[in-house]
Amino acid sequence: MREILNYLFEFKRLTIQEAEEILTEITSGKHSDAEISAFITVFNMRTISIEELAGFRNALLKTCLPIDLSGYNTIDLCGTGGDGKDTFNISTLSAFVVAGAGALVAKHGNYAASSGCGSSNVMEYLGYKFSNNHERLRNELDECGITFLHAPLFNPAMKNVAPVRRALRLKTFFNMLGPLVNPGRPQNQIVGVYSLELARMYNYLYQKSDINYAIIHSLDGYDEISLTGDFKMLTNRSDKMISPASLGMEVVKAEELAGTGDVQGTAAIFANVLHGRGTTPQNSVVIANAAMAISTYFPEKGMEQCLEEAKSSLIGGKALKVFNKLIDRQ
Repeated sequence: MREILNYLFEFKRLTIQEAEEILTEITSGKHSDAEISAFITVFNMRTISIEELAGFRNALLKTCLPIDLSGYNTIDLCGTGGDGKDTFNISTLSAFVVAGAGALVAKHGNYAASSGCGSSNVMEYLGYKFSNNHERLRNELDECGITFLHAPLFNPAMKNVAPVRRALRLKTFFNMLGPLVNPGRPQNQIVGVYSLELARMYNYLYQKSDINYAIIHSLDGYDEISLTGDFKMLTNRSDKMISPASLGMEVVKAEELAGTGDVQGTAAIFANVLHGRGTTPQNSVVIANAAMAISTYFPEKGMEQCLEEAKSSLIGGKALKVFNKLIDRQ
């Protein structure tokens, strides 16, 4: 590791193979927390290259425990996190709305590393029991239209990195990797990223795959459609800027999307929105993100129809029905 660190401190970059090799060593427990922390810090002080990101992704995919969901046409809604906005769990709520609209969702998630409440935190708090039992997870897809893939159960090698991430409480390149390493290999993804630069890198990597995707970045820094301003969207078919007005929605204020900074409070917001007690801004942002995912999953549908289906799922109680059915199975 010392040689690698000295190499990186000279502002040199890793090849795909070198990046894959060093991250494989890190996740295998070969290096100390201090060495891991120093390695992570390098990539907080300079931008990561596409080759390095691809190598890190390859390492995690190689060491993960895959689950065969090839018999299903699934979609994942996952953000990188690391945007520093500490919103309520918008993508996780949107996942239930999308399932309520008829798509099959394989939601990839983890505990919070750089925010107050991650998707796994809120799901666990509300009664979901994590599992990597393939039969159980496929049954959830069959019966509920959604399943949750808790990242640590599918990439146990990451346990060697988790204490360092929790101690640092900073966004790191591991935030960038989350959406890229869903063990269920969904055929469709809507991915939120915290910077335009990362959006372009993701676009480059996804273009080399057969995934039907939409990459989202709100220009004021959110890794999702925040409706606080315009957002960039990159897909297999287009590259465009979209405003809240073009979706028929009002601009919302940042404080209207805030979580509470703790699991209990943020889970309460989650439950309120699902039960129809969300504020207009909370509902709107969930509907907007869900509609974009529905459009990605059903490309033949126009955006107006997708917005209506997302609204019907949330306001009409379909998303809540999916959630209750999933929790009742635990």
